Amino acid sequence: MRVITKTADLEALCQDMAQQPFVAVDTEFMRETTYWPKLCLIQAAAPGVEAVIDPLAEGLSLAPFMELMANEKVLKVFHAARQDLEIFLKIGGKLPHPVFDTQIAAMACGYGDTVAYDALVQQVLKRRLDKSSRFTDWSRRPLSDAQLEYALADVTHLRDIYPRMHAKLESEGRLSWLDEEHEYLLDANIYDTTPEKSWNRLKLRKTTADYVLGLQVAAAWRERQAQQRDVPRGRIVKDEALYEIAEQRPKNAADFDRMRAVPRGFGNSRAAQELIQALDRAFSDPNRPVYKHERPPPVPPGLGPTVELLKVLLRYEAERHNVAPRLIASAPEVEEIAADDNASVAALKGWRREVFGERALALKHGKLALKLKDGKVSVDDV
Repeated sequence: MRVITKTADLEALCQDMAQQPFVAVDTEFMRETTYWPKLCLIQAAAPGVEAVIDPLAEGLSLAPFMELMANEKVLKVFHAARQDLEIFLKIGGKLPHPVFDTQIAAMACGYGDTVAYDALVQQVLKRRLDKSSRFTDWSRRPLSDAQLEYALADVTHLRDIYPRMHAKLESEGRLSWLDEEHEYLLDANIYDTTPEKSWNRLKLRKTTADYVLGLQVAAAWRERQAQQRDVPRGRIVKDEALYEIAEQRPKNAADFDRMRAVPRGFGNSRAAQELIQALDRAFSDPNRPVYKHERPPPVPPGLGPTVELLKVLLRYEAERHNVAPRLIASAPEVEEIAADDNASVAALKGWRREVFGERALALKHGKLALKLKDGKVSVDDV
């Protein structure tokens, strides 16, 4: 097994891989006790070459590998790529490109929605994964041969999966079906950790301007604290505490002590004083932005049954075309189609319109009929 611990060896590996059309990539990382993921291992496999890279090795520079990740001539293959991409963006300042995510591809190949890696290996390669090292502490050194073999197997299987999935999608004319999902993965905005944007991950419980401003300030304060201390958000305060802070707008230590979701004694901490000051600044700013809640338009009266029928049709067409329903249309998109024949949704464009959109409109206008016979749904022209 090739284990890379020196920069010169990594340069040689990346030069070899740069000559190949694709490289399968996986990472092992720890983040249970940190805000930022701690990269512990990189596994890479291209046709005829494979290796495990130890990013914790003293003196090792990952610059050659980041150059490979940015090489436009080499396709980077991942499974469930989002967390891996987040790590490489943090290390190298840019996202790997181009990419192919086998979990996304699985939806277009009929292997299911968000299929687990071991299930995909079983379905495509008829192999069973060794799970004995699944819960390894990857930050500890030295790693055993068994741990390294387990880690490397993840990308050697992935290297074998990719050509089969690509060939299947190409033969069925479905490669372009993945474009939109891959574009989303490569949108740097979804990896943005700017504290002032962190409130967007919380579900609003109230939509009054003052409540939302309090939540924005509290969430940004928590995000900044978590980043500076490199601890999970929940180690600072739980989400429930943020909601209570937004509601109560504490002005002193005693106010914190009366809150149920805030840890005892928190009001006397330096962090609490910083939060109070941040709230004071925000609410005393005459030019502060005023949040205006935009409610999505309600489903018009009487459309409920239409929505349900369209959902049945979506499931039927998904099974008929052997593709995951989520890749075709989301529930909100189905509602929009029910309300408007010209809804601006992906399901009424391109391949999705051919697979589902046209028939959805036909069903709406009585040109298709759903029937149930012997416990199975069928669709007939009217």
